[in-house]
Amino acid sequence: MNCVSRIAVGCDHGGYRLKEAIVRHLKRKGLCVLDMGTFSEESMDYPDTAYKVARAVAGRRAYRGILICKSGIGNCIVANKVAGVRAALCHQLRAVRLSRQHNDANILVLGSLFVKEPLAKKMVDVWLATPFEGGRHARRLKKIEKIEQMNKSK
Repeated sequence: MNCVSRIAVGCDHGGYRLKEAIVRHLKRKGLCVLDMGTFSEESMDYPDTAYKVARAVAGRRAYRGILICKSGIGNCIVANKVAGVRAALCHQLRAVRLSRQHNDANILVLGSLFVKEPLAKKMVDVWLATPFEGGRHARRLKKIEKIEQMNKSK
């Protein structure tokens, strides 16, 4: 299996069932999945898994990541603390498409309270298939990278 397109996937206990469905969906599509947990519905702290997925994407062990918890908010906050990560919390297809086209989001964050399995699978498919537009958006990403660099030196 070609793992050039490895996707890191992680969740907390609130996103476990949806994560399992997304992992199966990705594997059926022939994609390599780096499943970073959690592996049950037993309560756990979402920052642990969110950080693992964000580091995998920032360190290029995975070219993209998907995080799932109940609301998605906590995972998104944690992931965006890692330099090089552009995590987007999305609840609808249009936001998914724009997260890739305009922001070159490399982590998709889903909230299992708001996104059920059929829509989540469609969102993942759109997110993976949508290219970054570049142009004026590339200029803006350069500014984000500059902000990351300024904060590293403090």
